[in-house]
Amino acid sequence: MCEGTPPAHGLQRAQDGFDIVEVVAEYNILRECIHDLADANKLPLQGRSFHIVNRVLDGAIGSAVKTYATQKALEVQRRREEYLSFVAHDLRTPLSAISLAASVLEMKHAGEDPNSSSARMVKTLRRNVQHLGALVSKVLEENTNLQTEVGVKLERREFDLWPLVEALVHDIHPVAGTDSTKLVNAVPEDLVIYADAELLRRVFQNLIANAIKYTLCGEVVISARRLDADAGFECSVRDNGEGIAPDRIDKVFDHFETDPNKQGGLGLGLAIVKTFVEAHGGRVTVESAVGMGSTFVFTLPAKTNLSS
Repeated sequence: MCEGTPPAHGLQRAQDGFDIVEVVAEYNILRECIHDLADANKLPLQGRSFHIVNRVLDGAIGSAVKTYATQKALEVQRRREEYLSFVAHDLRTPLSAISLAASVLEMKHAGEDPNSSSARMVKTLRRNVQHLGALVSKVLEENTNLQTEVGVKLERREFDLWPLVEALVHDIHPVAGTDSTKLVNAVPEDLVIYADAELLRRVFQNLIANAIKYTLCGEVVISARRLDADAGFECSVRDNGEGIAPDRIDKVFDHFETDPNKQGGLGLGLAIVKTFVEAHGGRVTVESAVGMGSTFVFTLPAKTNLSS
C-alpha cells in the first residue's frame, strides 16, 4: 500500500488504474496481517480491541473508496467534455462549407424578390448556419481548459478508402475555393483499409482543413498505400503551402497549440488527429519546410496485427 492517508491512497490507486475491488482488497489484506501479527505475539484481538481495529479499517476503506470514486467520476466527466469539444471542433469545417454554399446561393438570388420562396429559404439557411456556428463556438469556449486524453471507442471494419476521401474532398471543396486551392484525391481506388471509418474521416477532415489554411493558392494531395508484409497502411496529406516554422514543428500536435499568425484557431485540430490515430494503434508525424509546404503522415495497423 502507498504511504499517506486513506484519501491519498484512494486517489493514487485511481491514478494507477486499479479497480475498486482491488482497493478494498488491499485493506482486507492489511486487516488479516494485523490479526496474524497479533496472534504471533500472543495478543489475540477480541472484544473491544477487535471492534476498534475493524472500525478503524472500515473507516479507512470508506474514505479511500469515496476518494477513488470521486476521482473516477471526474475523469469520466473530463473525458466526456473533451470528446464533446472534439466533436464541436470537427463541426466547424462542414459548417464553413455550408455557409459558403449559402453565400453563393444568396448572390445568385440577389436580384430576386426578397419575399420569394427561394429568397426566404436562403435566408433561413443562412440564419440557421449562423445559429449552429454560435452553438459550436459556445461549446468550444466552455471547454478550453481541458487537458485530458479522450477515451475513444473504435468500431473498426474493412472499407474502400477512395470513396471516403472523395466524398470528403467534395464536401470541403467550398472551403478551399474553386480557383485557389486544388484538392487531389490520390488514394488508389482499390485500396481497402481496416479502421473506424467515422474517426478516420475526421482525421482526414482535420488534416485537409489545416492544409487549406496554409495553402491559399496551391495544391493539397491526399494519398495512401499498403505497407509491405502486413505492416499496415500509410496515409498522408501533403501541401505546397506556407510550411511550419522549425520552432513550432515539435508542438503542432499539442492541445491548444495555435499559430500566432493565424486567427480563429483553437489548437484542437491536430490534437484530434493525434488522439484518433493513436487510438487505432498508429502514429502521426510531420515534415515541413517554410515556404515549401508540409506533409502529414500517419500509419494504421493491419487487421492481422490486431488482437481484436
